[in-house]
Formats: sequence, structure tokens, C-alpha cells
Amino acid sequence: MPDILTAIRGGLIVSCQAKPGSPLRSPEIMAAMARAASIGGAKGIRANTPQDVAAIRAVVGLPLIGLWKQDIPGFDVYITPTLAAAKAIAAAGADIVALDATLRPHPEGLDATGLIKAVKGALRVLVMADISTLEEGIAAARAGADILSTTLSGYTPYSPQIKGPDLELVAALSRAVSIPVIAEGRISTPAEARRALDVGAYAVVVGTAITAPDAITARFVRALRPDASPQT
Repeated sequence: MPDILTAIRGGLIVSCQAKPGSPLRSPEIMAAMARAASIGGAKGIRANTPQDVAAIRAVVGLPLIGLWKQDIPGFDVYITPTLAAAKAIAAAGADIVALDATLRPHPEGLDATGLIKAVKGALRVLVMADISTLEEGIAAARAGADILSTTLSGYTPYSPQIKGPDLELVAALSRAVSIPVIAEGRISTPAEARRALDVGAYAVVVGTAITAPDAITARFVRALRPDASPQT
């Protein structure tokens, strides 16, 4: 397991995911995307659903972070919200299981601490805690998470609602905990990725800016509109 962490240190992890309704949403296409990322020099892959994780594992040998987004009525958490979901992702071939470690209510009577401990006790994988605040990151580290990721900053109502990546959170977490802190969320440019490492990130996850051609196209389209500002 420590070898996995060494392999991703200082590198780019590419999130190969497609939203519902996207023409790219298939395991085969996500596997091809992961292969392209590997050729480009990515040090790891992040992927959603057991099907996509299994397809990527079959063609890419990079460290693989798996998760399973599930909508469960009555709960806002959706990134690998249960032990069963974590087991399915691990069985599909993930080296690291990412899960929601926010302080919001979790299914099955567990909180974030309980879920982290349950996954660590049941599976031989590393646990990545997706958090949105410094408090959540510290709590996840104390619960036994192996890695923290700022994935959910800006996606909980009580975290900073900012346009770009939450680099202040990355910096604060890197000072507060002894485990790796991954910068993730709204990183749109190579310069932002570089800045994340400079403020203390162990590695950087980029998704939409690399693997979502619909969003990338829309960004260019907005910039070409007559009323667009020079910064668009």
C-alpha cells in the first residue's frame, strides 16, 4: 500500500467519469480515457461505478481510486455512502476507495467516522476521505483515513462557495494532518494544479478540464459570445 502512495506523489490523477446522459458514459469509453491519461503521464486514475473501475483495471496498471455515486433517499451523501458500495468498488479492482467523509448524516446509522472504520476493518484497500472543510478533514484523519481529498469543498452548503479550487483548504489541511492531502475540485488549468502542489498538496486530481469534452466545448462557446468578457 505505501508503494501506491509513493507512485502518485507529486503527480496528476485524472478523474475519468461521465455524467448521466453523457454520450461518453460507458465502461469501454472510460477505459479508453484512462489509457489516454496514462499515455499522457498521469500517475493515477479516479473512476465511478464498479463497471467502470473493472474496465479500467483491465487495461491500466496505474493506482486506481474507485468510488460509487449512489442516490439514497433521505441522505445528501452520495460518494460510496455504504460499506456494501465500498466492497463492490474494492472487488472491481480499486486500490483506493473514496468515500464521503463529510459530517452530514450517512445511511445505515453510521457517521463518517463509522464508515471509515468499517471499510478499513473489512477491506484491504486504502481509504480516501472526500471532505469539504478543515474540521471534516481532521476528523477523517483521526478516524483512520489514509488520504484526504478536498473533493467536496463548495458542494456542501457550509463550505466556501468559490469559483476556483479551494487552495486555502489544501494548505490548511497539509499543515494540520500527517496523511497525504489531495487537491481536487474545480482545478481548470495547469497553473492551478501547480499552485496546489506549491501550497502543500500531495497530488492533484483533475476531471472536467481533461475528460469532459461537453463542458470544455461550452467553455469555449461562452468565450466566443459577443458579450463575453476577456477573462471568460
